[in-house]
Amino acid sequence: MRKLRIAGLGLAAAVVAGALVQLPASPFARNAYPDRPVITAANTPSADQPYAGQRETTKPTAPAKSSSAPTGPTVTYPARGTVSFAVLPGDPTTIGTSGRLLTYQIGIEGGIAGIDRTALARFVRDTYGAPQGWTAGGRWRFKQVGPGQHADFRVMFVTPATRDTYCGGGYDRYTSCRIGDRVVLNIARWAHGVPNYGASLTAYRQYMLNHETGHRLGEAHELCPGPGRPAPVMQQQTLGLHGCVAYAWPYRDNQRYEGKLGKYDDAIPAS
Repeated sequence: MRKLRIAGLGLAAAVVAGALVQLPASPFARNAYPDRPVITAANTPSADQPYAGQRETTKPTAPAKSSSAPTGPTVTYPARGTVSFAVLPGDPTTIGTSGRLLTYQIGIEGGIAGIDRTALARFVRDTYGAPQGWTAGGRWRFKQVGPGQHADFRVMFVTPATRDTYCGGGYDRYTSCRIGDRVVLNIARWAHGVPNYGASLTAYRQYMLNHETGHRLGEAHELCPGPGRPAPVMQQQTLGLHGCVAYAWPYRDNQRYEGKLGKYDDAIPAS
């Protein structure tokens, strides 16, 4: 199995339950890196560094056309949030039955509203533990930890401008990314999906979580294996399917489902 081996650097948030963890405005001054290499301890910002930027007052982004309407409360957000995060409580459940155990935290940026936090945490656990999810092959197990506990990676729901702060690579505000031990999920995509995806918003959310987590597990981008076939989870489905059909999962028919290594030169849509 072809892999891009990337070592992670665990980052624990020293906060109490419900508290906010302050993160810096510009932690990564760099050019775009194609496969999001791991940041080192030397340039990892500490949790107590203050946010030095100015909060924008832009109204929430208008919804993009999606294949299905979201259920539950309407998620709202400014263009830029507070760049501080509420870390959700942990859960004692170990997801998966064998393989390396990775602990993770879930953080929601200040300014994002309308998320049922209990349902969100359950969604993440259910996605990781699905029969076709990352635990299916017996290589990985996961466990959600809370504030102040050691986390091997953090699942961070961020506003579009904060996405650019963490992911780097110039103006984007559309995509999500994995940078070091941060799985950075753009709340605009979580709330609205992408046009012409061809599957439900729930399926898109499963895809974006599995894709960026896949980078944390050492996976690189992949290509569509052929017209009409399911898209590999490591294909950049947010930017285009290239003849494939949407597919949110790393496993299919009890086997790891992959395409050739590579990525397309797709333009980033306007946010």
